[in-house]
Amino acid sequence: MDVRLRAFGEAGGEEVDLPHGTEIVTRVDKLVGERRLAHGTIGRVTKMEGDAVDVTIVGVGVVRYRRSELAARRVGQMSFARRRHAAWGALSPCIVLESAVGSRAWGLSHEGSDHDRRGVFALPFSWCSGLVAPPEDLVSADGSATYWSASKCIAQALRADPNTLETLFVPSAQAIDPIGEWLLAERDAFVSIEIYGTFGRYALAQLRRLEQGARLHEHRSLVLTWARDEPSLTLDVAADRLADRTPRLFPSRDEAVNQAKQWLKQLYRSLADQGLVGASDWASLVAFAKGGANDLDLPRELRPKNAYNLLRLLWTATEWLRSGEPTFEVSGAFRDRLWQIKRGEVALVEVLEEAERMMPALDAARDASPLRKRPELSRVNALHRRIAEEIARRHVERDPGSWGKDAPTPPDAEWAE
Repeated sequence: MDVRLRAFGEAGGEEVDLPHGTEIVTRVDKLVGERRLAHGTIGRVTKMEGDAVDVTIVGVGVVRYRRSELAARRVGQMSFARRRHAAWGALSPCIVLESAVGSRAWGLSHEGSDHDRRGVFALPFSWCSGLVAPPEDLVSADGSATYWSASKCIAQALRADPNTLETLFVPSAQAIDPIGEWLLAERDAFVSIEIYGTFGRYALAQLRRLEQGARLHEHRSLVLTWARDEPSLTLDVAADRLADRTPRLFPSRDEAVNQAKQWLKQLYRSLADQGLVGASDWASLVAFAKGGANDLDLPRELRPKNAYNLLRLLWTATEWLRSGEPTFEVSGAFRDRLWQIKRGEVALVEVLEEAERMMPALDAARDASPLRKRPELSRVNALHRRIAEEIARRHVERDPGSWGKDAPTPPDAEWAE
């Protein structure tokens, strides 16, 4: 018998916040100017303020609905939203450390910049001792705040995860509980030369992926035109044509064609994710093109914000490896350059070339770095044990607070129907 445990009981859907990015289906007709949007229209949540939800609809733009007028398009998304909503409500009092991160920590914010927060929470003992696996993340509905369990934070920091190390080391990092103070006191035990790979090489790899996305965006209208005018066009033939148009050199013709094919697959997968095509395959893309896809104002997939952030990661890694001390706030000419990239004033291919020019400095900083080769595992292990023992102590002794007598009630284990 196939059974599984359900972490949280079922709740009504309408009182649950829909996380940003959730794909929804509208429940009502709506008039936007002179255009009527029929119920059943598909969109994505971009903002939620109380009962008001802003939904981005392809070819229309942002339309505001009431929460009761929307439903998650997929059952799994609603289940995820319920779990996230329940975990946030129950475990928010268990946060032990919080930091202001993102553009405001990097010296790249403006008046309208988001206030992004990350941090750490500690699970009460009773949440770790039952059949139900406890949540390891708390995420606000608008996505601006993310907290990891202490165990997950430690595991990520051991891997030199950039987001985790930033959370622990930015000047705004603030302990809300002694457990948070312990994390800050031992944070240097996580730092090693491994940030070379997780910050630097990761950033370069992601920039190359962004370049692939840029090519996909650049050629999207062209591909849809081909598919509209030639219904018999195959994926292989389209990839062969597209390979002739890529400006970057590949070691062989076969590799160029294979890369072009990957771009085309990304295109129809993206359209499927947006609910614009019936299935994630080439035939559905061709049918979409024949149905007038070229008349649609398709959403722009390029995000200069991602490009400037990855270039910033390269700089951060180089400076940290060189000096042995973390610096997150940029200044001077480099700050001005990042602003240009963030505003979309620099072509993505130019950003990639600039990143590649930064690699020799990153390599040299690694070779001469004063940082240790690996994290201090014994210190980290001792920290992990200390936190676990403290949580158990507060539970057993019924201390006041969120880990003792005032601990949130853990979810019951139930068979999923």
